[in-house]
This record gives sequence, structure tokens and C-alpha cells, in this order.
Amino acid sequence: MAEESANGGLVSMDSSESRWVYGDEEEEEDDDDDAEHEGSSNWMSGDSEEENVEQRLIRTGPRIDSFDVEAFEVPGAPRTDYEDFTIGRALLLAFQTLGVVYGDVGTSPLYTFSVMFNKCPIHGEEDVLGALSLVLYTLILISLIKYVLVVLLANDDGEGGTFALYSLICRHAKVSLLPNQLHSDTHISSFRLKVPSPELERSLKIKENLETSLTLKKWLLMLVLLGTSMVIADGIVTPAMSVMSAVGGLKVGITGVQQDHVVMISVAFLVILFSLQRFGTSKVGLAIGPALFVWFCCLGTTGVYNLVKHDRSVLRAFNPLHIYYFFKRNSTRAWMSLGGCFLCATGSEAMFADLCYFSVRSVQITFVFLVLPCLLLGYLGQAAFLMENQTKAEQVFFASVPDGCFWPVFFIANVAALIACRAMTTATFSCIKQSTTLGCFPRLKIIHTSRKFMGQIYIPVINWFLLVLCLVIVTTFTSINEIGNAYGIAELGVMMVTTVLVTIVMLLIWQINIIIVLTFLVFFLGIELTFFSSVLWSVGDGSWVILVYVAVFFMIMYIWNYGSKLKYETEVRQKLSMDLMLQLGCNLGTIRAPGIGLLYNELVRGVPAIFGHFLTSLPAIHSMVIFVCIKYVPIPVVPQNERFLFRRVCPKSFHIFRCIARYGYKDMRKENHQTFEQLLIDSLEKFIRREAQELSLESDEERETDSSDEDEEYSRVLVGPNGSVYSLGVPLMSNYRSSLGSTTTQASTSGTHFEDHAASDVDPMDQGLESELSFIRKAKESGVVYLMGHGDIRARKDSWFIKKLAINYFYAFLRKNCRAGIATLSVPHTNLMQVGMTYMV
Repeated sequence: MAEESANGGLVSMDSSESRWVYGDEEEEEDDDDDAEHEGSSNWMSGDSEEENVEQRLIRTGPRIDSFDVEAFEVPGAPRTDYEDFTIGRALLLAFQTLGVVYGDVGTSPLYTFSVMFNKCPIHGEEDVLGALSLVLYTLILISLIKYVLVVLLANDDGEGGTFALYSLICRHAKVSLLPNQLHSDTHISSFRLKVPSPELERSLKIKENLETSLTLKKWLLMLVLLGTSMVIADGIVTPAMSVMSAVGGLKVGITGVQQDHVVMISVAFLVILFSLQRFGTSKVGLAIGPALFVWFCCLGTTGVYNLVKHDRSVLRAFNPLHIYYFFKRNSTRAWMSLGGCFLCATGSEAMFADLCYFSVRSVQITFVFLVLPCLLLGYLGQAAFLMENQTKAEQVFFASVPDGCFWPVFFIANVAALIACRAMTTATFSCIKQSTTLGCFPRLKIIHTSRKFMGQIYIPVINWFLLVLCLVIVTTFTSINEIGNAYGIAELGVMMVTTVLVTIVMLLIWQINIIIVLTFLVFFLGIELTFFSSVLWSVGDGSWVILVYVAVFFMIMYIWNYGSKLKYETEVRQKLSMDLMLQLGCNLGTIRAPGIGLLYNELVRGVPAIFGHFLTSLPAIHSMVIFVCIKYVPIPVVPQNERFLFRRVCPKSFHIFRCIARYGYKDMRKENHQTFEQLLIDSLEKFIRREAQELSLESDEERETDSSDEDEEYSRVLVGPNGSVYSLGVPLMSNYRSSLGSTTTQASTSGTHFEDHAASDVDPMDQGLESELSFIRKAKESGVVYLMGHGDIRARKDSWFIKKLAINYFYAFLRKNCRAGIATLSVPHTNLMQVGMTYMV
């Protein structure tokens, strides 16, 4: 209603616009978007109930609420740390990518042909050419065309991975299952929303279907969770595969070495590797970048050596007809060897998932000008060697190395394999960080390892967890052929999910030609499904363990998201009504003690039910209460100037505010509690000053309107849809100013009569502003206390058994063992008060 337009400015519109709407229409929009007080009474209105029923036109802007206004104060924010950088910095980042991004794909020549020819033994030179042709075109199509030229462009402001794609989709369509979205989130300067143009009905239709279909939202979330589970599983199997294949070269150099010795040495290397993970990406990247550069040079030079020495005719493999001949000669065995062939492209997903550590340009430059040429030369050289030594396919890489260079190459290969393990490990850290901030993974301790580069993180619990599971893989699977099959399952699962999500991005956001989109989807998904059918056929050899890992991680993330969603929805339903707050009065039915109480909660609207427990449990409540909600929005970074958003929850005399502290999933919450308090109070004062400014502007505009002639008043009318004539002379903030004790203006719905009382010499608004700012400063001097509410959920007795199992046991276990909110929010124990509450869902 008209009165609610004054309630903290809770009008669902852009703050820079002004328009005229019906009073009841405004209330309806307010409830749909940013309305905070469902069922609230008209505490700022002097109108009777009968007057409220009448239909009136009111002006809705400008909005007096920092939820929208503050977002426009920063004209723009850099999309990424690497958007504007020099050539020297680009080369430095490109050099660092060698040690972080390309270790995985760079070590694939160690095992690709070995696993491939284990499934399909060589029976002639045509088999070598056919297998080589498969490898070459898999690298070109999957790694180069799909990832480097297409998928990398679908990044979310420099952030990559399945959850980055999901966040990008959530930004353009309301598909998140957690109902805490606000219209004001789209006004963040780094949001950079590209609304689908009206001309493209296809984009609008897809957006509408995604937003209105709960089933599509659930399937989309499950697809993302499945892809993330595959990334984590990939982070387990990648170190096992890389290290064992590199150490296996000892069997070529030393005849007495057995597979058991290889396993023990691999275990030792893996323990050392994961112990070094805590030193961070940039430090390790600079330290091991030269080693990977030497490794790629070794690949290239060894490949050229073998081409010159053995058989340059393998260059014929660039003719794709040899793939046809390969399948014609071997049929089923050729199809089974596809799992080994795909290993040449493993690590391609790491280029996208590790994008948060570097820039798109640096990744593309390094791959096109160094990584891809060296890989192609390496595979061509191995194939040339096999043309004359067809029985040495088991350890073809080390067998093809010149005798005098074997031990130096063996050493650098092991260093490269250890480095390769980091590619998917760092990608796993990134994906878990993203999923945590978007409410799909339990809270964990996250350490930021670089002050210069955002997004470079280390998660201790995940690091040691990956080590344990990786050691299980190494000690269980004694053959790289079995590990390679598991490797292919995890990698292909991630790639298929990425293909589907990028297709949605193409349709919804890029809005490119439908023929191009369908070509991308059918071509690449068809290739990946073909590879996937091959690896699934061999799942019975023990690689099914990787599917168990995927299922466990998927269950953890889905149950956490499901429980968090139920908890939030229950808190929304049980929030305190504004009628109750108004009945309690400005003292809230208790004593208001000096000080500021920061009540942490997850609600973005309304008064949380946990506040009622504080009122009934404490003998007094603080003179100023601020409901603080830490919220993550689907963007990488929120500018500091747009961090805190405020609105009034009750009348001014209550001194109750709501604050939403917004963070992106790439943001670092480094501030201590003193800094957080100071930033919050400064932002609150800024909001109150802005509110007073807007009220003053409305007062000046009203005085200009009242001083105009009556004929002019009659000219400002609007003809409604039903033919009625409505006045446009109703002042917006009349009722709000009456609550401040300022000039009271009575406006009738017909617009035929206005009364204006003389204003006092001193503007009451200025007095009210200084009084309120003084009140805030005194409350701050009295101290700040953190009020924490522990809201647990339990399934109702009449719930299904599966729901009871998921909520009462699995979700409760995860919530009990995840990082406490006190540690996450950096809350000092000396200033902490806690109250527990259990919701039945």
C-alpha cells in the first residue's frame, strides 16, 4: 500500500527511476521482490482501514534504500585481476600455468599408448597409424577446439569449473533452489547482467522455462553436483595415475625392479607431494614452472629424434581415414581401446577448472604455442618408434628415449608427474570453495595462499582426504591399465557435464545461432558418449571404485544442499510477524540496554524466529539491533563499497535494521571483527544520511507542488484503465514524515484538497538525522555483542524414512563436523551470546 512505500523505501524498482502505480500494485510487487515484512501493519500511516481499501496512485521513486542505491555508487569494478595487464605479466602468468594447469595433460604421453595397446595389441603398422590418428584428433578436437577455443570463453569473470558455469546461469535466470535471491543483487557493479534481448524469443523462452520449472532446477543442480563429484574423484585418481606411470619407468632402466617396488616408491612420492600443497599455487608454480618447461622441451626433442631416426611416414596419421581403417581391422578391440586413447586429453578440464588461478589469455597462449606442439611431436615420435619396435608398447615412452638421455629424462618425467598431480588437486580446491559458497558443500577451513592473486587457496581437510583415497587407489590397483580406466570415467563425466552447461550458456547468455549450438552439443557430446561407453564396458576390472567415490561425494553435496534449503524455508515460514513486533513496542517488551547487538542469521527478509528466543531468554536487549546476513551472490567478487546493504525493519524509534553483507564466491573474508564492525557502522551511517537526503528532496518537491495553482493540480491527472481520473499530486513521503514528527500532509484520493501546516524554523529532519547518528555512536561506544542462533532441523515423526535418514543422521553429522559459524565469521568469544533452536521440517 501507499504507507508501505515509506517503510524504509521497500519499493521493488530501480532507484534511478520514478513511475506511478496503483497502491495495491506496489504492495504486490514489494512482496514478490524485496518485501521484508509480510503481514506487517501500517505503522506509519494515519489513514483508516477504509481509506486503505480505496485505490490510489502513488509515485514509487526514488527509492530510499541502500539495497538498490549503494549499488550505483561504484561505476564499475574490474571483472578479474588479469583483465588489464602488461605483456610481461602475461608471459609470467603463462609461465606459471605450466606448473599448475598443464602438468596433467603434459604427462599423458607416459601412459596413453601403453593403456591403448593393452586393450588392442598391435598387429601391423596400420594399427599404429590408426591409434596415432585417434590420439592426434582427440587432442585437437577436445583439448584445442572445445576447451581452449570455446569452453574457456564461458568463464564467470575469470572463474572456471562446473560451479562457475552454474553460477553464471544462476545470474541470468533464477534457477537457484535456495530462495534468498534479491532484486538488488543485480545492481552490483560487477554483476554485469546481460538480459536476453526481446528479439530473441528462444533465450527468453529458455529463461522462463528454467525459472518456472522446479523439476528443471533440480535436474540442473544435480547435473552440476555430479560434475563436481567427478572433479573431486578426478583429483583422487590423477596423482595415482601420473606418479605410477612415471615411476614405472624404473622397470625399463633397471631389470630387477618389480611392480611392488613401483607402488612403494609411488606412495612415498605422493606423501611428499600432498605435504607440499600448503605452500600455495603461485609459489609452487614459479618454482616448478621451469621443470615443466624442460619437460615439454624433452617431449618435443625426443619426438623429433624418433621421427628422424625411425619412421617419418607416421605423419600420414593426420589423414583421418586411418581411424576408419583402424576400426575396420580391429572392430571391438578398437572400440575398447578408446578409453586409453582418451587419456591423451585428460587434464583438459583442469585448464578450465584452474582458470581462477590465471587468465584466459595466458592459458590459451601457453597451450597453443608450447603445450600442443610438444604433445603432438611426442606422440608422433612414440608412433615412429613403434613402427619398428611393435613389441615394446608397454613402456613405449621410456623405451623410445635415447640411451644416453634415459636417466635425465626419467628424472624430469617424475618431477613432471608430481607436478601433474597438482593440476586436479588445485582444481578440486577451487570447485569445493565455489560449492561451499553456493550452499552445496559443508563449511571447511580455507587458507588463501597468495596476497597478490585472489582465488589461490588451500583446504587442509580436503588435501589430506585426497591423499588417503589416492593411496587406497595406488595400493589397490597394481596396474596403470586399471587406474587408467577409472581415470577415464572421472574425466569423461566432468567433460559431459561441462558440454551440457556450456550449451545452456550458449542458448541463454551468448544467444548465438541455434545451428551452431546444436552442432556443438551433438558433435562433442557424441564423441564423449562414445568414449564413455568404452570405459564403462571395462568397469568390472575394479575401476568401479571411482563410481563409489563419485556417489559418496554427490550424496554429501546433495544432502547438504537439501538440508540447507529445508532449514532456510522453515526459517522463512516461522519468522516473526511485524504485527507482533509492533505490539511489543519500541522497547520490545523488555529493557533496552546500551550497545549494539549483531544478530547473525541467514534470512534476507523478515525478523528471524531466533530473535524471539533472545527476547524471551534475555532480561534485556540492546538499544540497537542489526540483523546481519552473510550472503553469497552468484558472482566472483563484490566490490567493498557495495558490501553492506541496509534497510529499516521497524519504525525509527525501534532502532532495528537489517544488514546484508554480500560476498562473491571468490571473495576472501579476511577482515577481523573490529574491522567488520567499523565497516558495518560506517555503512549504516551512510545509509541513514542518504535516507535523510531523499526525505529532504521529497519535502522540497512537495512544497513546490503545494505552492502551485489549483488549476495546475487538476492538470496533473492520469486516466486509469477503468476510466477513472486520478491525481498525481500525492506526496510520496507524507506518512513517513508524520512518523518523524515533521510536517503532516493530508491527501485525499481525489486530489481536490490539500492541507499544509507551517513548518518550524528548524528542519525537524536535520534534527532527527543528527539525533540518530549520535545515538549510533553512543551505542557503538557501549560495545558490540554478537548474538548467534544455532538453528538445527529435525524431520517430523510422520516424515518418510529416507527423509529422516537424510536429515536426522546424514545432514546432522555433516553439520556437526563442518566448520562452526563462529570460526567462519571471526566472532570473538568474549562478545558472544548464543541461543539454540530446533526446527521440525
